[in-house]
Amino acid sequence: MHNFLETAYLQNKFVPFKEANISIATHALHYGTGAFGGMRGIPDPAAPKRVLLFRLDRHCHRLSDSAKLLNYDLPADKIRHIIIDFVKKNQPDKPFYIRPFVYTSDLGIAPRLHKIEKDFLIYGLELGDYLPPDGISCRISSWYRQEDRSLPLRGKISGAYITSSLAKTEAVESGFDEAILMNSQGKVCEASGMNIFLVRNNQLITPGFNQDILEGITRDSILTIAQDLGIETVERAIDKTELFIADEVFLSGTAAKVTPVKRIESYHLSANRPITEKIKHKLTAITNNQDPKYRDWIYTVDC
Repeated sequence: MHNFLETAYLQNKFVPFKEANISIATHALHYGTGAFGGMRGIPDPAAPKRVLLFRLDRHCHRLSDSAKLLNYDLPADKIRHIIIDFVKKNQPDKPFYIRPFVYTSDLGIAPRLHKIEKDFLIYGLELGDYLPPDGISCRISSWYRQEDRSLPLRGKISGAYITSSLAKTEAVESGFDEAILMNSQGKVCEASGMNIFLVRNNQLITPGFNQDILEGITRDSILTIAQDLGIETVERAIDKTELFIADEVFLSGTAAKVTPVKRIESYHLSANRPITEKIKHKLTAITNNQDPKYRDWIYTVDC
């Protein structure tokens, strides 16, 4: 049962969440012509009535770019302003997740992006751990990640997530927590809604942008943190068998944060994860606004 925040944003105004409804004929509902973002917020441990948002500007710019792929001009500054007002109106006192969404709001049956109304909405919900923080099991999905030549993978396009949904359900119903998708070239791509990292010989390795991955904001943050910690980072194509012999594997994302992987298929990975734990600890300190070096990654909202 989800605990949704009381106030939402829809059709250019703030409304009670329970009244934030759209028509069953909404274009995006039928054609997947939407794009979403996701951002975590937490109450500031050091100050009551203050909320911390992680990399607000980066999230707003990515959603603005996603909107462009839908032929929709939605400036990042506008998104930012509305998200800040959204947080102030809800005054959340528990860790929460913000879901902004751009979509074709017209009522019609012709698949198109031109000459059609668009809208921007936001809602939120309380959110703790999305995945078990002590580690998960993964299977290699029978479903493959789409290619950028058939779907604009630089944006979080809602229609693209049918593949993620199929992969996640396949994994859970076959006894695993999460799925790992390969790309059309047979290389490791990402999980159902997270980027993937592995450690071999003290190198932190992750698929590059040329592997049809999502340009994850948490992924980008981890690469910066690792370099600052003196951990060698490599972005390259990864073979499936490398996962089975890796020293460490973890998933990353706004919801997942840093989630270690304990098992992939029948291969059990080491419970000793020094690099994963070091990065996880550092990211947690940053999101709690406890690391002055990364203070510019945190936006504070006084409610």
